[in-house]
Parts: sequence; C-alpha cells; structure tokens
Amino acid sequence: MLDDVRSNGVSDIYCLGDIIGYGPNPCECLDEVMTLCQATILGNHDQAALFDPDGFNPVALRAVYWTREQLDDGPGGANRVHSRWDFLGELPRSRTEDSMTFVHGSPREPTNEYVFPEDVYNQRKMEALFNLFENYCFQGHTHIPGVFTSHMEFITPEDCGYEYQLTGDKTMINVGSVGQPRDNDPRSCYVILDEDRVLFRRVEYPIDVVSEKIYATESLDNMLGDRLHAGR
Repeated sequence: MLDDVRSNGVSDIYCLGDIIGYGPNPCECLDEVMTLCQATILGNHDQAALFDPDGFNPVALRAVYWTREQLDDGPGGANRVHSRWDFLGELPRSRTEDSMTFVHGSPREPTNEYVFPEDVYNQRKMEALFNLFENYCFQGHTHIPGVFTSHMEFITPEDCGYEYQLTGDKTMINVGSVGQPRDNDPRSCYVILDEDRVLFRRVEYPIDVVSEKIYATESLDNMLGDRLHAGR
C-alpha cells in the first residue's frame, strides 16, 4: 500500500485508526504510522489496547490481550516501547480541517459507532449524523469502503468506477481498510483525496505471508487469517 501511495505522489497520509488489533505485527505497524502519517485518529482497537476492552467478542478480546503483550515486549528498547504507548495514548478521537472531519467510527461517536451501508434506510440515524459535520466526513470502522450521500444513498467503489466527484453536498466517505477489507474484495483499500475527487485504491499484497503469521500465533484465531483471503 505504501508503495502505491508513493507512486501516486501523495503528500500527506492520514490514518483513521485501528493501527493494531487483529494483525500479527502490531509494533511494526505502529512504527510505520508514527513515522509516516501526518495525522492519526484513535480507533476502537487502539483504545482497547490502552483500556479495558468493552463489547469485544472472544476472538477480538484474545487478540487485544496478545497485542498488549507484543507492545510491552516490543523491539527497540525501553524508550521505543514507551514511545509506542505514548503515541497511542495521545491519539485524538477526531480531527477537523476546514470543512473536513476525520473520525474512526462516526461524527456522532468518533471511536465506536458503526455506519453500515444499510443504514441509508435509517433516515433518523443518517440525518443525525449529517447534522454533525460541515461538509465532508472521512471514516472507517466497518472496513467497507464507499460513499454515503445526503440523498440517503450508499455508493460502492465499483458503482462510481473507483472515483467519486465531490460536489459540495454533504458526504460521508468510508475509506475501507488496508489490513482487513470486508467488502468481499481481499485487496487492501485506501482512498486518495485529490482536490474534489476521492479515488478508491485497491492494492494486492501477499496475503499468504500475513495469514501464515496469524496461524502460527496461538492467541490469534485462525479465522483472522482465513478472512483475509475472502475479504470479509
């Protein structure tokens, strides 16, 4: 993904959270984000590593506790270990720049609220969310990329040819997931904001390498590796 970012001349990288949680390389992922990202938002799995996890299923809970152990015993010596924890502890729950809002979950509950594609049929919820940001809101959390319009539509990347034109109307954009897409496309997903265009990028990566690391880690359930192959 980072190679693709560089090849497209991206100037600033924003991470919308969940740097850690299900993957087999939490320290390495944190080091990349700490070095390369101009802005990072707290995700619910990042928060769970810091505090008592709330509402996590048994698979996710085991992964959280294992991730904590990796961060406590991570490479680089005591100073690097402390710097990773300090970075997580200082992450904001949201960020606003001009007319753009950046969250992990939703503009109403930045860390934990899911906004699913089928929520376009919940007019009360969607109207409440759209009333909470000025123009554009970028989010993640569901791992399902796409665009929510103020006309109560959800537009998938395929629907718009992987390019969505921003018109000034209020819009919520789910950027998808680099590490665990859930739209039945196993390729990494991220977006490039190019003036008034949102470009959805899908990038192939060696899934087998990651899944084998997961299978070799007793505290990470095998389903976390299986799901990478199916993008679910």
